[in-house]
Amino acid sequence: MLGTTTTLKVQTPEGVTFEIPLASPFSRCLALAVDVAVIFAVTILLSQVIGILSIASSGIPVLGEVFGDFGSGAAIVLQFVVATGYGMATEWLWSGRTVGKRIMKLRVIDERGLSLGLKQVIIRNLFRLLDMMPSTFYLIGGVSCLVTTRCQRLGDIAAGTLVIRETEIPTPALAAVTGPDRNSFATAPHLEARLRQRTTPEEARIVLDAVTRRNELDPESRLELFARLAEYFRGIAEFPEENTIGLSDEQYVRNVVETLFRRASV
Repeated sequence: MLGTTTTLKVQTPEGVTFEIPLASPFSRCLALAVDVAVIFAVTILLSQVIGILSIASSGIPVLGEVFGDFGSGAAIVLQFVVATGYGMATEWLWSGRTVGKRIMKLRVIDERGLSLGLKQVIIRNLFRLLDMMPSTFYLIGGVSCLVTTRCQRLGDIAAGTLVIRETEIPTPALAAVTGPDRNSFATAPHLEARLRQRTTPEEARIVLDAVTRRNELDPESRLELFARLAEYFRGIAEFPEENTIGLSDEQYVRNVVETLFRRASV
C-alpha cells in the first residue's frame, strides 16, 4: 500500500497534540536534484584542483610521484567522499537542511519531532549508498518513500528521521495570545534577537500552539507543560533577572511567543 500520511502527530506527556506536515516524494525529489547538481559541481571543481596539482608537481621528482599516485586514486573515492560528506556537513550545520532542502523549504528532524542528532545525520547519509542503488538511480530509496506511510527512505528508517515541510506560520493576534502585560523581554533586544535566531520554525509552532490551546489542559498538565517549555527556552537565550523577576513559567512562555512573532508584524 502506498503511504498516505501527510502529517506527523506529536503528543506531549501532558496530552497536547501538534501536527507537522511531512515532505512529499515529489518535493524530496526536487530537493535531491538540486543537491546532486551541487555535488556534481563540487566534484568537478575538486577534480580540477587535483589535476592542476598533479601537473604542477610533475617536474618535481618526490612531489610528482606523490601527487601522481594520489591523483589516480582520488578520482575513485572523490565522489563518495563529496556525496556523503556534503549531506553530513550541511544537515548538521544547517539543522537538517541541505542546499536543495533550503530551496524547497524542507528539513530533516527526529521522527519523534525532536531536533536532529549527529549520529542520525551520519547514519542516514551512509545509508544513502544503499538508497541510490541501482547505479545511482535512487530506485530503492524512491520505492521506500512511496510505500512507507511517512515517506521515509531506508536511511530515514535506520536513523529514525523524517523529512518535513517548513510551512509559514501565520502571525497570531499577539494581544490575545500573550495577554495585556507588557513583554519585559523587549528591554533586551540583543537577547530577543538571539532567541529568534536559535528557535526553529517547528519550535515556534509548538510554543504558539501551547499558548493558544492552554485552556484545553487540566491545571496540573498546564503547569507541567509550561514549566518544561520555560526551562527549554531559558536554555536557548537566558534573560537577566530584571527581565524575568516575578514571571510565572506561563508568562515567560507568553513573552517568548510575543518576541518570536512580533518580528513578523513590525
